Amino acid sequence: MTQGAGQGPEVERTATLRDFRVPAYVHETGPYVRSIHPGNAVPPADEAYPEGYTPTQRDLPVINRGDTLQVPVEPVPAAPAPQPATGPGPLYVVGDVHGYLDELVAALQEQGLIDASGQWCAGTARLWFLGDFTDRGPDGIGVIDLVMRLSAEAAAAGGYCKALMGNHELLLLGAKRFGDTPVNSGAGTATFQAAWLLNGGQKTDMDRLQDHHLQWMARLDAVEEVDGYLLIHSDTTAYLDYGDSIEAVNDTVREALTRNDADEVWDLFRKFTKRFSFRDEGGADAVRSLLDTYGGTRVVHGHSPIPYLLGEVGSEDGEEGTGPVVEGPHVYADGLAIAMDGGVTMAGKLLVQQLPLDT
Repeated sequence: MTQGAGQGPEVERTATLRDFRVPAYVHETGPYVRSIHPGNAVPPADEAYPEGYTPTQRDLPVINRGDTLQVPVEPVPAAPAPQPATGPGPLYVVGDVHGYLDELVAALQEQGLIDASGQWCAGTARLWFLGDFTDRGPDGIGVIDLVMRLSAEAAAAGGYCKALMGNHELLLLGAKRFGDTPVNSGAGTATFQAAWLLNGGQKTDMDRLQDHHLQWMARLDAVEEVDGYLLIHSDTTAYLDYGDSIEAVNDTVREALTRNDADEVWDLFRKFTKRFSFRDEGGADAVRSLLDTYGGTRVVHGHSPIPYLLGEVGSEDGEEGTGPVVEGPHVYADGLAIAMDGGVTMAGKLLVQQLPLDT
């Protein structure tokens, strides 16, 4: 997004208490309004981030999507998902949803995975969500409820609907479990509650969060390999810190959450918030380090919006043609990486894609 003069890109933050403040500016241009909201908090310009403290290089702005709440999504007639004669059904992946339930329903209907009433209608199809169900958007708990229900309906039909752990699941779990408990951030005192608010935490989600949602999130896998695709949430090599096999990584993450140690969960959140490891020079080698360790021939990830990977983040003024234009997944890193976050939080597109890609 276009930045104001002298104003650098904002940062998705693991915040300290001393810098938990709200900027004094309100940027209003056209229908998109950057409101004074904790999710827009930025550090003072004269304070640099300590080395290794900030897990990402840029923030993912939260644009006021007033149309999400005011305009209902019209049901899209569902086209039947193609079914194979034998064996497993077709494979689909879903990028970051971030609470945009209406957009998710519309995208699933467009792919023929759910019908006009929101029920699974894809038979033996296989559906993977790549994480980040909550925060920034209006109905994260509604998104989780839908994914949990579709998991049961797909299994009953001979298919499946499964999900990976995103950094925002770790953040919400931490905010609920630990609240304002101080954690060792490496740069002063931090709390999950402050970081959750700074990164788009929604009070309505926290108010509706129940034990079964927490248990479901805590059991999610971090890595999976399906049909030669290595599925992860974050475009980072930090997964290598948690094991040399898929099973080891998933066990390590679940065990860390079971121990319920705030500092340990914070470190997990911080590492899984890193991004852009596959984007620049050496990106293909970074992807290969994951593939060589965990298997697969291509990595599929969410987390980093495609407009940022392309360096095309549009503007906030709402003028036609200036926003991020995302029509489908972004293939990069010598063809080894497939990015699936279409940037729904920045007026982009929520992607649901069948694999393999048509090329």
